[in-house]
Amino acid sequence: MRAFVDPDLCISCGFCAGNAPEVFEIGDEGKAAAIADTTEENIDLVQACIDGCPVAAIRDEE
Repeated sequence: MRAFVDPDLCISCGFCAGNAPEVFEIGDEGKAAAIADTTEENIDLVQACIDGCPVAAIRDEE
């Protein structure tokens, strides 16, 4: 699985990149993006980012 950040919804708050920098980063356009797959080791962090995104811009995809 891999997280997906909808760039149309992302408000660049940095919540995901700040909490799971090994999975998310803020790109050159100022929007968050997933840079790594969701694994057993980071699934809890990814879920916390999904749950904590203030605009629900993150989802996990197969």
